[in-house]
Amino acid sequence: MVKDSADGSTPVDLPLELVLGDLPPKTFTDSHIPDTSFVPFTLPEGTTTKDILDRVLRNLAVGSKRFLVHKVDRSVTGLIAQQPCVGPLQIPLANNGLIAHSHQGITGTVVAVGEQPIKGLVDAAKMARLTVAEAMTNIMWAKISAIEDIKSSGNWMYAAKLAGEGAKMWDACVALRDSLMELGVGIDGGKDSLSMAAKCGEEVVKAPGELSLTCYVTSPDIRLSVTPNLKNVDASVLLYVPCCGDATKARVGGSILAQCYNQVGNRDDIPDIESFKVLKSAVEVTQKFLTEKKILAGHDRSDGGLAVTLLEMAFSGNCGITVDIPDASNNGAVATLFNEEAGFVVEVASSDSASIMKAYESSGVPVFKIGNVTTAAEISVSVNGVAEITGSTAALRDIWEETSFQLEKRQRDPALVQLEQDGLKDRKAPEWTLAYKPTVTPDAVLKADGKPKVAILRQEGTNGDREMCAAFLAAGFEAWDVSIKDLLDGKVALDAFKGIVACGGFSYADTLDSAKGWGGVIKFNEDLKAQFEAFRRRKDTFGLGICNGCQLFALMGWVPSSGDVLPEDRQPRLVHNDSGRFESRFSSVKIGNSPSIFFKGMEGSSMGVWVAHGEGKFYFPDESVYAEMKAKNQVSVSYCNDDNEITDAYPFCPNGSRDGIAAVCSDDGRFTAMMPHPERCFLSWQWPYMPKEWQEEDTLAGPWMQMFQNAREFAAN
Repeated sequence: MVKDSADGSTPVDLPLELVLGDLPPKTFTDSHIPDTSFVPFTLPEGTTTKDILDRVLRNLAVGSKRFLVHKVDRSVTGLIAQQPCVGPLQIPLANNGLIAHSHQGITGTVVAVGEQPIKGLVDAAKMARLTVAEAMTNIMWAKISAIEDIKSSGNWMYAAKLAGEGAKMWDACVALRDSLMELGVGIDGGKDSLSMAAKCGEEVVKAPGELSLTCYVTSPDIRLSVTPNLKNVDASVLLYVPCCGDATKARVGGSILAQCYNQVGNRDDIPDIESFKVLKSAVEVTQKFLTEKKILAGHDRSDGGLAVTLLEMAFSGNCGITVDIPDASNNGAVATLFNEEAGFVVEVASSDSASIMKAYESSGVPVFKIGNVTTAAEISVSVNGVAEITGSTAALRDIWEETSFQLEKRQRDPALVQLEQDGLKDRKAPEWTLAYKPTVTPDAVLKADGKPKVAILRQEGTNGDREMCAAFLAAGFEAWDVSIKDLLDGKVALDAFKGIVACGGFSYADTLDSAKGWGGVIKFNEDLKAQFEAFRRRKDTFGLGICNGCQLFALMGWVPSSGDVLPEDRQPRLVHNDSGRFESRFSSVKIGNSPSIFFKGMEGSSMGVWVAHGEGKFYFPDESVYAEMKAKNQVSVSYCNDDNEITDAYPFCPNGSRDGIAAVCSDDGRFTAMMPHPERCFLSWQWPYMPKEWQEEDTLAGPWMQMFQNAREFAAN
């Protein structure tokens, strides 16, 4: 019913049954259309394994996704326990994503994806079953509550109105339903795009039918997860676990191998899942050994086949492998190395290999010991004793990275991208050192009355306030969430606090340049400006500006001078990164011997820290200011390379700051402006990579916890 309030009339009055009554159900009629164009897969005569590997590693579906991961913020919230990159070189190869539920606990949610679109060109049902298998062999590397707790979301893309396409989608739906029921996995949502075709003149262009499956489940302990990067611990060995239900199968249809030779194969060539019972048992056995911490690394066999699985594990571990794969069924070396049947590889300590193999076999899961991990970064992969793939890890990884770097050059300064590409072959695990031992804050401090108050400041667009609150709470502060509007409205005043922290994000979208909108609100409101200045003049206060907050501190003139604010034409500020793009990285930094109250006792230490900014380059319009600042040791933190040498070279210094400057402080040490995000890695599980010897410390405290504990010590005394 629609009423006109002007004259009281009722221009629309529809009986409800006409709106909500029974509508006749739609009936879609479709039938399978036999496709005789698919022929068996064959390789051109004279093709060598080396030729195949070169093509497969350059394929975009197989190769590095470096061109994607550095342009998005992978650490925001501080709740990311597993983002896309792994290992000492942070290679983009994670099996899944893992998010903690809070900063105060160790439970979380693991998410993984499965998709096999090329196989769906030939057989939609097989495509759906393999999609489920890929999702399972991705999600299994994090500890989950139970397989039966897994829920999934299906994304369907089909030109369903075209003849034969609806029938294919029906086949995929039935196969998906049966697969999930056999595993005990639920599907509780999804999305369909069923008009994936367009007509231009007489030509019809349609997208290939596809199912993407996203699975998610609770993790009772986010620390019980493994990554693909090989650890090379105690002469570790590699176990190969085929789990399609028939270990003799090595079908290469619908594979990256076939795609690289402009083929897909016929229906008999497409891999399949003969038994989900074997797959489920394989997942359950793997979960058992995750709990016992006996699996060092793991990676699924998917795009590119077993050869790619093994190489990627070596690439991300920056080490070597010596492998000999059995081919008892005489499938041939090419099919053995490049088929995409469901399966995975695990790295285990040699002392555990026998018991782990027995556990798989006792559950009806075939398992093969295929080789060892080596410290020498050389790769040797044989089939039935015949060497098929050999070369240095760095050289083969360069091929795998090549396509990504070409795409990267279209997004960033090509010269800097080339610098990163040329230097990758010489990279090694960073040689971080600590001058102190990270410890959690004592309970007596956390439970004490009268804890110092710190204001966690945020502005429109701030996104780093929650993790900052968590870091200061963990150090023993009483942390307050304070928006700038709270201060403007007089709901709270800065004189109630010992510390203020300006957090990261994009204040007012940073459309006026970095933090200028935020700074303008303070500078051009006399009452607010006076309140901030009074806080700065007090000798018992401290301040920390991170990322967007670092830019704010520079605009306000709070660093490097603790006295009168420098004139605008002399004041240091932050400008765009040399790469011309946003940079998200886990970078190495070195702590300087500065007066900053935050880094007391941390001098000389080097460690990793999250970086996420587009305008992080320190710019000094007045050289005398820079010279004076250096003379007073006001550079608190600097970017460094793998050898702990301070550098401004890309990508170690992600923004181009001179002398690799990452943080500066006021001359009295009370105020620090820092571009990286220590609040996103103050807990050990927040680190995307940590040296083995640091992991052995049984503490949740990461090295950056000390920074916030130092602030509490200053405030308390």
